[in-house]
Amino acid sequence: MAFRLVQFRDSTGVRGVAAFLEDGAAVRLNGVATTYELALAAIRENASLEGAARARAGEPVDLAVAEAEGRLLAPIDHPDAAHCYVTGTGLTHLGSAEGRDQMHKAAAGGTLTDSMRMFNMGLEGGKPTDGKPGVQPEWFYKGDGSSLVGPGEPLPSPDFALDGSEEPEIAGIYIIDDEGRPRRLGFALGNEFSDHITERGNYLWLAHSKLRHASLGAELLVGELPADVRGTSKIVRGGETIWEKPFLSGEANMSHAIANLEHHHFKYGLFRRPGDLHVHFFGTATLSFADGVRTEEGDVFEVIAAPFTLPLRNPLTTVPGGEARVIPL
Repeated sequence: MAFRLVQFRDSTGVRGVAAFLEDGAAVRLNGVATTYELALAAIRENASLEGAARARAGEPVDLAVAEAEGRLLAPIDHPDAAHCYVTGTGLTHLGSAEGRDQMHKAAAGGTLTDSMRMFNMGLEGGKPTDGKPGVQPEWFYKGDGSSLVGPGEPLPSPDFALDGSEEPEIAGIYIIDDEGRPRRLGFALGNEFSDHITERGNYLWLAHSKLRHASLGAELLVGELPADVRGTSKIVRGGETIWEKPFLSGEANMSHAIANLEHHHFKYGLFRRPGDLHVHFFGTATLSFADGVRTEEGDVFEVIAAPFTLPLRNPLTTVPGGEARVIPL
């Protein structure tokens, strides 16, 4: 069974980290309150993240009760949210260009869109076999650590948004060590929430459409991601499922190798600052928006996929966009 870490709050509100063991039971880790602390300890001890966790295995903890009581947290966070980058890549999955191409074809006058050209470049050069970097993917910035929500938390959509829709994905989780080297902690199930109507209006508004919150499932999958990840994405409204569809991830279903996506993110020195965290979404080919679904406040997004065992559910809520007026000093 895959080794997984979970951040939670106990019944007294104190934070902790738990590890799922081979028999499916979970134990609380001694001496660390966060996954970030555990990662720093593993680096300091020259140990693997799994090894550092196993060395701290303590008393059993009932994560089923913690889930039922809403005490599970996102699997990673930084004490200073400004030191956590949330980013992603698009057009990385087989079939992912279809919905994007439909959105932009009219603007392109029926010619081959930039989206389709980018996707074809990934098909041709996203999985290099000669040891050299492959073609660079589309890349976008979503925010810092303050833009991440955990399981069960509302996904806030600003009141100026034209759409707020799910994107079921896998995210890579990384820490930068003292030598400026990216160290992958593992993978998490995610919902890379976006504004697709804004993006459809003009491809150059993609950057605006991605400046939204995103959610992460409770589990940090330590080790390698399976090549074939299969899950289900659904939207529940008023207790009824209004849309449901399977989604695929993992390299067997991608036009880019994960190592290639990682290279083209971390090749920038800005993203190799010691102590920083990175949450990087790998993309998807499955969107309710592509099927004509218009989400509403109160809708609940649900994403499930093995080898993750806990579902990711988040209700959609609308929040004020904030003060945008600039005041001269």
